[in-house]
Formats: sequence, structure tokens, C-alpha cells
Amino acid sequence: MSLFFITFFLAYGGMHLYAFLRARAALQFGLLSAVAISIFMLAMLFAPILIRQAERRGLEDFARILSFVGYTWLGLLFLFCSASLCVDIYRQLLRAVELIAQADYRHLKFGARSAFYIPLVYSMLIAGYGYIDAQNIRVETITIKTPKIPESIGRLRIVQISDVHLGLIIRDDRLRNILGRVKEAGPDIVVSTGDLVDGQINGLPGLAEMFLEINPPYGKYAVTGNHEFYAGLDQALAFTRKAGFIILRGQAVEIQGLLNIAGVDDPAGRNLGLQRDVPEVKLLSRLSRDRFTLFLKHRPLVKSESTGLFDLQLSGHVHRGQIFPFSILTKLYYPVHAGLASLDKGSRLYVSRGTGTWGPPIRFLSPPEITVIDLFHGEPE
Repeated sequence: MSLFFITFFLAYGGMHLYAFLRARAALQFGLLSAVAISIFMLAMLFAPILIRQAERRGLEDFARILSFVGYTWLGLLFLFCSASLCVDIYRQLLRAVELIAQADYRHLKFGARSAFYIPLVYSMLIAGYGYIDAQNIRVETITIKTPKIPESIGRLRIVQISDVHLGLIIRDDRLRNILGRVKEAGPDIVVSTGDLVDGQINGLPGLAEMFLEINPPYGKYAVTGNHEFYAGLDQALAFTRKAGFIILRGQAVEIQGLLNIAGVDDPAGRNLGLQRDVPEVKLLSRLSRDRFTLFLKHRPLVKSESTGLFDLQLSGHVHRGQIFPFSILTKLYYPVHAGLASLDKGSRLYVSRGTGTWGPPIRFLSPPEITVIDLFHGEPE
């Protein structure tokens, strides 16, 4: 985690400096304004630490307000810097064209004020849209035919939630909306593929009990994500169990002769000495290949030696970048960062865009989802 935080604060600090310089070039503000803006930016830079400290001291209302302001600012700043960078690239390309063509394209240029206000207006509009869209949960449905599901059962419906991030920002109203969509789907099985809770879960009264309204006939199953370890593993597991989930930590269960469900811990717990480091190949190889095997794994990484040992891996973690253009970076690291992909030896991988939000309560070009997976008897298509 220390490397993550160092990288995060270096990048976030660089974004603040970049935005400050753009604002100063456009607005030409004086010393007092510069000091005031710098103080605000420093407060926003260290807001994640201040939020955690406030909650540890029982200042939950203050922590919630600061969380909303600080993380919304993070989203705004990211959008502003992304748009400003595009403007900078455009200006440099135009300058290069002028040099090559020995021409003056003054009418196509942006002045310092325009180069500041265009990204500013863009980021505010997109943040407003993204805040609304983050609450508009889509239902993604995939259908899989397999001879491993008994013909007599008809349809077996699995509903996946992932990356809900219950905490200071996502609370009762958002969870009620999520669970309402899950209920409407009529699941036979519900699975959570990690990050059910966020990094701050000291006070979540009544939220676990809301999950008890959903009682699918074949149960609810969950695996840990990285945020379960960040939140404090014991309390995260206690919350998940209280919500009625069976937690699979390097374990597998057989569901009434219908299918196998296996799950592994997220590797975030390794540095803390909390991960149940059960080799997934060993876990999966013990399961009957005559039954459909559902594999729950928070991060959408597939080990080549595991393919063929499971039929469908369900993952999350990536949020499909959550806010474009961050999705470009997630796509570089995770070849499958959203949707369904066919793998070798008949295995499949489905990666959820996530049901909640981490950090900024904003989504742009990556709407939240719950996933409905319908299994039918038949030959694979």
C-alpha cells in the first residue's frame, strides 16, 4: 500500500500544480489569491488522510462532508487536467504545422484564458453528468449454454454485484437502489466479487441487514477485494457475513449437484500477512469437471494454467476506468477490463464495470452495473 500511496500523492500533487499554473496563466491573480488557492489545493491533496483521521476520531458527519467534497474535487481535477492536456497537445501540433507549412494559423489558436475556461466548463459539465449517471445502474445480461447444467432445471440465474464500496459516500439510498435491481432480476444465486465495503466502514448501521431482504434459493457468496483488507479485514468479513454471504477464501462449495463455486482472496492481503494464499490451480483442480464451475476472483487476471479448470470467472476491480480517459490506462494493464471474453480450453471471463464508485461519486463512459448470468442446458455457441 505504501507504494500505491506514494504514487497516488505524487500524481495527485502534480495534477494540482498543473491546474494551478494553468489558472495563474489565465487569470493573472495576485499573491493573496495564490495563497488562498494553494491552501485549498493542499487541503484537497491531503483530504483522503484527513477523512480517515476524522472518522477514527468519531467525526463521521465531518468525514462524510469532506469525503464528498474531496473526492468530487478529485474527479473534477482529473477531468480538467485531461481536457487541458488535450488542449496543450492541440496547441503544440498547431505550432508544428505552422513551422512545417511556414504559415500563420492565428485564427485557430487558443489564448491562455480560452485554454483555461474550455477545460473548466467541460470538466464541470461532465462531472455533473457523471454524478447522475453513477446512480443509474444498468442491468447487463449474458446467456451461456452448457451441457453441465441439468436440462431439468431449466434456467439457473446468477446475479453479480461488484465494487459496491459501501462507506462514507455510498449509503442507504444507493444500496437500496442496488438491491432493488437485484431483487427485480429474481436470482437463484447472488455473488459479490469483492470491494463490497470501502476503506472507511466504522459506522454502517443497518446496511448489512438490508441484504437480508434477498434470499436466493441457492445462497449468496462473496470473495474479498483489495478494499476489504484496507478497511480492516475482520470488520469487513463480519459485515459481509452479517449481510448473509458465505465468504470463499481459497475455498469451493458444491451447490446441490448443480455447479461448483470457488473463490480466492485478493492479493492485497499478502503484504499484510492476511491473505489465504491457496493456489487457485490446486483449488480448481480438485473440483469435478462434470459440473459447471463458477470462479470468483476480484481482479480480472487469468492464470494460463487455470484455464480449462473453470467454466466462468467473474471479476471486477477495474470499474472500466470509472472516469474516461482513465479507462485507457486500465485497458493497458487489464486486457479484459469489462465485458465477456472467451478464453482457452472453453473457459470464459466476465468483468463487471462495478456497481458503485470508488473515490469520486462520478462515472463517465463507464456506467454502473449489476450482471445477470443465465445458465441453460445446451451446447456452447
